[in-house]
Amino acid sequence: MAIDRRREAGGGGRPLPEENGSVPGAVGGGAAAPPGPPPANAAGVEIQAVPVPPPAAACSPLLLDYDGSVLPFLGGLGGRYQRTLVLLTWVPALVIGFSKFSDSFLLDQPDFWCREADGQGNWSGTLAPIHANHSGNGSIFPPPPGLPTPAAGNASECGCREWHYRIRAGLVQNVVSKWDLVCDSAWKVHIAKFSLLVGLIFGHLITGCIADWVGRRPVLLFSVIFILIFGLTVALSVNVTMFSTLRFFEGFCLAGIVLSLYALRIELCPPGHRFMITMVASFIEMAGQFLMPGLAALCRDWQVLQAVIICPFLLMLLYWVIFPESLRWLMATQQFEASKELILQFTHKNRMNTESDIKGVVPELEKEITRRPKKVCIVKVVGTRNLWKNIVVLCVNSLTGYGIHHCFAKSMMGHEAKMAITHNFYADYYTMAGIALASCLAMCPVVGFLGRRGGLLLFMILTALASLLQLGLLNLIGKYSQLPDSGMSDSVKDKFSVAFSIVGMFSSHAVGSLSVFFCAEITPTVIRGGGLGLVLASAGFGRLTAPIMELHNQKGYFLHHVIFACCTLICIICILLLPESKNQNLPENIPDGEHYTRQPLLPHKKGEQPLLLTNSELKDYSGLHDSAAVSDGISENTTANGMKSM
Repeated sequence: MAIDRRREAGGGGRPLPEENGSVPGAVGGGAAAPPGPPPANAAGVEIQAVPVPPPAAACSPLLLDYDGSVLPFLGGLGGRYQRTLVLLTWVPALVIGFSKFSDSFLLDQPDFWCREADGQGNWSGTLAPIHANHSGNGSIFPPPPGLPTPAAGNASECGCREWHYRIRAGLVQNVVSKWDLVCDSAWKVHIAKFSLLVGLIFGHLITGCIADWVGRRPVLLFSVIFILIFGLTVALSVNVTMFSTLRFFEGFCLAGIVLSLYALRIELCPPGHRFMITMVASFIEMAGQFLMPGLAALCRDWQVLQAVIICPFLLMLLYWVIFPESLRWLMATQQFEASKELILQFTHKNRMNTESDIKGVVPELEKEITRRPKKVCIVKVVGTRNLWKNIVVLCVNSLTGYGIHHCFAKSMMGHEAKMAITHNFYADYYTMAGIALASCLAMCPVVGFLGRRGGLLLFMILTALASLLQLGLLNLIGKYSQLPDSGMSDSVKDKFSVAFSIVGMFSSHAVGSLSVFFCAEITPTVIRGGGLGLVLASAGFGRLTAPIMELHNQKGYFLHHVIFACCTLICIICILLLPESKNQNLPENIPDGEHYTRQPLLPHKKGEQPLLLTNSELKDYSGLHDSAAVSDGISENTTANGMKSM
């Protein structure tokens, strides 16, 4: 109101400054008032005007519209060079699958019994049933023929001098049998499992921030170099402490490879192909999971297996020569000189003519080539209104999906012996892998039909239903089965538990995978590495619940399941707040990410007024606007909430 009164006063007030800080001239084209002496304050001291520097000119919107101008100019995925780069991001996924699932073989709990010599040097065998149960997944099996089977419950068996092992994972010797990590030393196995997961968590967080600052390519190449160093040194470990420490650094470097390849793959693709290209990489990684038992059977020894898993990363050293930096990241951070060189490299590799540049990307790039780069850290997201909420929601979804996945797995695979399907290692391993494969196969049509948000909501609802039914309905069935005339047996409860566990593992795996992909799409390019790091680290925290529960011998398992079941209900509500990124251009900077607004799940009917703004019609209400200017800017066919009338 004070501003309006000053404007209405004919000459009683000073004219308001314009946006650049200068005072406008006289109305009607008259000359501006001649400069007079500087004003003085009440004490008579002259006040010197501080010159306001003019704001930096905004970057050309043509260069920031990568999906709409730059990518079509380069041919999208139709260019041979782009297809080659996508293929190069797929190839390492097989070795990454080997590395991620190596713990199942290196640290598998074998069946064991004590071997002792009598006074004449003859060996005899005795089982340690109690301690075998406490060791984790190790099962009680009879010793080989010729060794006696003693009575159960001898507590002195942990004083055995020499153990004999039967490893079920296809190896003759693994880490557990190498250093006798049984009985009182069994907890060291869980610490060794921690080390790789904790390394992955810290690696995702740190390498994500570095990738936003120095680029995706340096993170990828340095991670490859260091994983070769640490991974091969793991095979030379002399004790379990050295093994666990080196596995931490191996996981750290593996996280850098996974994150940089994921970001490069997303940033290479046009909007319509991002999901399928990401899913192909997931299928190749699962191929590594399926081939891992055969690889272990061929290697026979854990040190040879570790070396065979790491050595293929040597081929990735060639990426220093053949793999360029992400052009999308270079353009988003305004590194236009490097962008120009890379665009010329793309056109040369694709045998394109620069005259096909209809929109004038290269000439516009020439004008902006002297601009200084602008790099952003993930901490900048704290000052946003919508972007940080979207990232937090997807991090919680990822944590819940991978965390509750372990609850379903333990329920199906033998948290209690009576609920186990089988004691065969390969049957359990391939059951888990088959459920994950089925989940990824189902994601393709579901996400294609319902979109990212609709697919995530559907899988989260299935996870919540499976969890709640397993917690509530099974307890009810257990109570009725105890009645003499109920006609129910414990086998009915076990069958329901297995069914709910399979559905829960199926849907929770999809929730975790889709949350990571969703976050990669809605996070702007300038901070995509940091956003991916956060959501992948959240997934790592979810996976970390498995060795934590095993370390505590499954104490608190029910409470653990209840907490994650409650989280699924919260996630269902929060998913409704997310935007839909299907067939949308990737946001390049933080303002683009802020304009990703949520839309209703179902399209509104014709003639119905939508209640939410779209990206193009979202207004910035943070500044002070003149009411007259605002009213003049509203067209006749625009409604009060900024939406065009139908």
